[in-house]
Amino acid sequence: MIRIVVILVTALLLGLALSQGIHYDLGYIRISLGNYLIETNFWVGLVLLVALVLLILAAVWLIRRLTRQTGLVAGWLAQGQKRRARRRTTEGLLALAEGNWPHARKKLEASADHADTPLINYLAAAQAASEAGDHDAVDELLRKAFESTPGSDLAVGITQAQLQLNANRLEQALATLVRLRKQAPHHPFVLKLLKTVYLRLEDWKELSRLLPELRKRQLGEDGELDRLERMAWHKLLQRAADECQRQGNQDLTPLTRLWDKLPGSMRRDEHTIRVYAELMARAGDEAQAETLLRKVLRNHWSDQLIHLYGRICGTKPDEQLLAAERWLQDRPNNPELLLALGRLSLRNELWGKAREYFETSLHLRRSQETLAELSRLNAHMGEEEASMRLLMQGLVKETGLPELPMPKA
Repeated sequence: MIRIVVILVTALLLGLALSQGIHYDLGYIRISLGNYLIETNFWVGLVLLVALVLLILAAVWLIRRLTRQTGLVAGWLAQGQKRRARRRTTEGLLALAEGNWPHARKKLEASADHADTPLINYLAAAQAASEAGDHDAVDELLRKAFESTPGSDLAVGITQAQLQLNANRLEQALATLVRLRKQAPHHPFVLKLLKTVYLRLEDWKELSRLLPELRKRQLGEDGELDRLERMAWHKLLQRAADECQRQGNQDLTPLTRLWDKLPGSMRRDEHTIRVYAELMARAGDEAQAETLLRKVLRNHWSDQLIHLYGRICGTKPDEQLLAAERWLQDRPNNPELLLALGRLSLRNELWGKAREYFETSLHLRRSQETLAELSRLNAHMGEEEASMRLLMQGLVKETGLPELPMPKA
């Protein structure tokens, strides 16, 4: 109310001042420009000048208003594009989850430019293209993903390696992962993917080199890593033994050299010792295998190693038998040791002692292997009936025949 009163009072004062001015003197203004002449009194000229200034101010205001309205329209249009991109992205992800690869790729790729996270769109579209078997499209979409988001090279590379693995493109996956490891040497997921690639490529040498890093970073259960390490070294030992056989001589240098390279934990592992001893014996050096097994068994007992020890023929069978009989003093009821002693007795042509060992082992544990050994020995000693009875017992047990009435002899 006060503002209105002030405006009215001001307008009245201005009108009064203008009236007095006109009454006092009209004044005279003359403007000449080329062939044009403008003449008027001072007060009319003043009104025209004020009107011109107001017109210019109105034009400036209108231009600003129109510019602001254009920005608002552009912003509204941009928001509409983003909303459509979000909807299409959601539809694409749903199609991807449902296994509709062409539809998923189309929706995700089309909405990538206006999506909040274009990297996600391109990576998901690449996955859909990979599932559809279009590997050229995969590479193109991954390139767009890399260009869409600065600093995404590691994420794009890992996705690329995964898609290559899923498509069984193992060599390409290996090349990708080797490049990523140079970029991020200790990245846990890169190391895990490398493990998978080496396993599928059966690259045991590289896997054996990678496993210490996996163990150091705790990237896997200890039991799983132990199993993988054992398998890798066993495969390498087998490969070295095959190389010795291809050379066609008794030189076991490739095999023994590899054994010296094994980690200490593997050279103390009874499974690995057994594999190494078996390979040496198979390659013709049973004496060295027997020496190794005797040394190990003296300090670390193992049923599977004593089983192998009974199968190997050393250079001195009598000393081999004596060594095993010394172990029997501490393990009188070990059926595996008794089986080995029976076989070692046979090597020394101690038939009665061998049969006694076999019978004692069989009494402690019904083993098909022990039954077969005792049956074979009885047959060669002229006791065919006892041999046949043992064979029949083993056959019945092995096949699981039910208890049924039988005719009496």
